[in-house]
Amino acid sequence: MDSVNRQPFPKIQSSYFGIHAHGNHLCFPCRKFQQDRSIALVNIQLLQLPLDGQYSVSGNTVTAYLLLQLIRFFTNIFFFQTFSDAAHSPASNTLGLWVIAVPVIGGLIIGLIARFGSEQIRGHGIPEAIEAILFKKSKMSPKVAVLKPLSSGIAIGSGGPFGAEGPIIMTGGAIGSLIGQFFHITGAERKTLLVAGAVAGMTAVFGTPIAAVMLAVELLLFELRPRSLLPVAIACAVAGFARPLVLDGGPLFPLQTLPVGTLDLVSCVLAGVTCGALSWLLSTSLYKVEDMFGKLPIHWMWWPALGGLAVGIGGYLQPRALGVGYDVIGDLLQNHLALEAVVALLVCKAIMWVIALGSGTSGGVLAPLLMMGAGLGVVLGPYLPGGHPALWPLVFMAATLGGMMRAPVMSVIFAFELTHDANALLPLLAASAVAYGFTVLTMPRSILTEKIARRGYHIYREYGIDPLERHNVEELMSRKVQTIESNTPISDALETYFGLEQTHRAFPVVRDGAYVGMINRETLLAKVGNPSCTTVADLFGANVPIMALPDETCRTVATRLAVHELERLPVVTDAHTRHLVGIVSRSDLIKPSLGLHEEEHQHETFRRTPLDMLKGYLQRTPKDR
Repeated sequence: MDSVNRQPFPKIQSSYFGIHAHGNHLCFPCRKFQQDRSIALVNIQLLQLPLDGQYSVSGNTVTAYLLLQLIRFFTNIFFFQTFSDAAHSPASNTLGLWVIAVPVIGGLIIGLIARFGSEQIRGHGIPEAIEAILFKKSKMSPKVAVLKPLSSGIAIGSGGPFGAEGPIIMTGGAIGSLIGQFFHITGAERKTLLVAGAVAGMTAVFGTPIAAVMLAVELLLFELRPRSLLPVAIACAVAGFARPLVLDGGPLFPLQTLPVGTLDLVSCVLAGVTCGALSWLLSTSLYKVEDMFGKLPIHWMWWPALGGLAVGIGGYLQPRALGVGYDVIGDLLQNHLALEAVVALLVCKAIMWVIALGSGTSGGVLAPLLMMGAGLGVVLGPYLPGGHPALWPLVFMAATLGGMMRAPVMSVIFAFELTHDANALLPLLAASAVAYGFTVLTMPRSILTEKIARRGYHIYREYGIDPLERHNVEELMSRKVQTIESNTPISDALETYFGLEQTHRAFPVVRDGAYVGMINRETLLAKVGNPSCTTVADLFGANVPIMALPDETCRTVATRLAVHELERLPVVTDAHTRHLVGIVSRSDLIKPSLGLHEEEHQHETFRRTPLDMLKGYLQRTPKDR
């Protein structure tokens, strides 16, 4: 709407619109002041958020430790009937055929918790965190912070083929979100606390702080700005320093391979394609199984128990496929298992994981992907030319993770921090990039975003510079502006500017070249016959009108138009003189998109090769030559 544009500045958030008070006047800052002020605001936020976030980091480090202890506790109860937090693998159980019933019981308990507690505990956690960030103002329920680790401890402790990292990310995000809800902060700042808590939990579990930062950048933050990156980085660093206090320090899977040769590049490409295909197979199979569960004529509360039946059968056939399996991942990376055993383990783990996760139970995806990727590397590694035998399980592991989660940089750093094997960095990068490219070409969405898309949300995962941030208002504004003098009688203004030959919906009003406000037909008609309003100037009070400055970004002005539901803004030289120099409208703000379109779709050749010149010469007729 374009009514009288005289919104008083006290109602405008000065931190948002870049307005500051000076004496008794309200002033628009110049570009230098805007930059200095933005830096000052960022510095204040960077001081405040890490201080607030340290409560989350400390809590999440302890939470990670408690969840791992909870998994051990439930493992001992379900498989060994003892109350203990000692580390025991479910593979060493002596239950025989009764082991099939254990995951079913765990699934029944999880279904009840989800039904009568919180449905948000279902799934592996990261899609739920993304959904909260993008569509729920980063607000998460206190129930999730309690029930997610509890349900995951039961699911994994009863043999579920999952990892602890997804629940930790979800729980850490919930704790960060809850802490943020006690402070008077914006949604963007609350998002930073949520993500800081989530990745701090990942750091506490795996001891991979840099990979956790990259997980935030590639999957969770949806921006790359100091206001969010620095608090997240500090949170991961603090969690990394705190980890040895509650968990073992050092790499989780220490490994050392030999330097690679040129021939290994071919093997890395083959590994990337294979891992991309595995990612496609697992992701599509998972959601087909989920669709099959959705067609069952029973309540979803019973689905985890049905998924638990498949886990129990698979665990009876391959006991080492039960549980988190960090010990199994270590054996695969060290090539300590026979080839036949690895094939059976890989097949069982994949089937169990797809069915169990498709049933809607609670658990993470990172550890299963690591195990399946490493297993595939053990199987195919001997047939690849070049490379140390221990190299290929690690390369396949990282490539599978990068392809499945669409986070190739994170997967490379993650594999390095898990092993501290610097010799493997180049193969890791090559294979992960190829796997990522394969899944981008073959899958419209990743395993993380597909679930959110099925709930009716659209997520665009590619980062780019907003075209409106690259242009100032003065580049797009219309400089020829038709104005109305403030001393014009209302009747004359209606006849002259809003008659049959009306060219615009609203016009700026000026007094000696200084902007007063915007006026439209409806406002004038409402004041016709009012004895207190004879001229256009009588329609405006002492409030400073809303306007734009030439050196403001188009993004700032576009947001201002949206907040105040306006279609156009006058552009003035400064807030003191308010000398009118132009006007910018919504239609003007779509012009930068044209430049983006040309960059993306317009193909040009600026130099010609000798072959092109010869081709052009031969295409001429003999006469033209």
